[in-house]
This record gives sequence, C-alpha cells and structure tokens, in this order.
Amino acid sequence: MPTLTHRPATADDLPAVVAIPQHAQELFFCYPKGNWPFTVEQLAQAVAQREASTVVLLDDHVVGFANFYASEYGQHCALGNVMVAATARGQGVAHYLIAQMEQIAKERFAAKEMQLSCFNANTAGLLLYPSLGYQVYGVEERRDPLGQRVALLLFRKPL
Repeated sequence: MPTLTHRPATADDLPAVVAIPQHAQELFFCYPKGNWPFTVEQLAQAVAQREASTVVLLDDHVVGFANFYASEYGQHCALGNVMVAATARGQGVAHYLIAQMEQIAKERFAAKEMQLSCFNANTAGLLLYPSLGYQVYGVEERRDPLGQRVALLLFRKPL
C-alpha cells in the first residue's frame, strides 16, 4: 500500500501541480478557466482566489491537488481543481484526497455539505464521485474550449 500524506500547498508545489494535467482536455476537466499549456502563473492566480489548496504526497512526491472555489461557513464547500497525477492513478489517491478535503470542510468551515461538478466526458470522475457517496442534483450546459456543448453534472454529499 502506498504511503499517502497531505498538507497545504505551497508556492514550491505549483510546478509539480501544473505538470499533472497531461493534455488540454484534462486541464479543462480540472480547471475549465485554464488555458493550455497550463502554467504556474495560471495556477497561482487560481490558488490566490480559492481556499484550502491542498497537495497529496505519495512517498514525498506531489501526486494530487484540490481546493475549494466557494464556501459558506456552516453550510457547504465547493470542491475544485481536483487533480491526480497519471503515474499515481488507481492507487487510491483520489479517494484519499477527497476524504481529506471533506475533513477540512468540516473542521475549518463547519460545512454540512460538499459540492462538486464533473463534465460529462470525464468518465473517471463520473465513476469516482458516486462511489464516494456523491449524488447528482443538477446539470448545466457549458461550452468546452472548442465551443462544443457539454454537460456539467452537479454533485453533492452530506458531511
């Protein structure tokens, strides 16, 4: 079993996090406002506007990242920028990362609910989130970087 740990993200982690998305579609799934190629500057701007940016380490290497793009104390946190390095997929990193973010939401924000969203083409996410107890509560139409219609599924889970 791999050794997973987590901690708040630092500026020194940003180059490793930027390397996680392997192509433009992966970047769109985890950061729809981002532009390919992903840069440290783009990620730094996102981190500055978000809360609780967290990295997951696998044997001291950054392999996961997430944060909250919205929160309402005592109510909910909205999980965003969920990324897992290709080399670490299938090793429980996403489960661990989301569990840690749920704990942070409860402890730091007294959140009663976690919300997140997932694009219809993100098969891995669509299979992951329900396995962790998240349920779809809405669908919104969006446009991908090529202007094509896509569906954004909205999930939530009581904490």
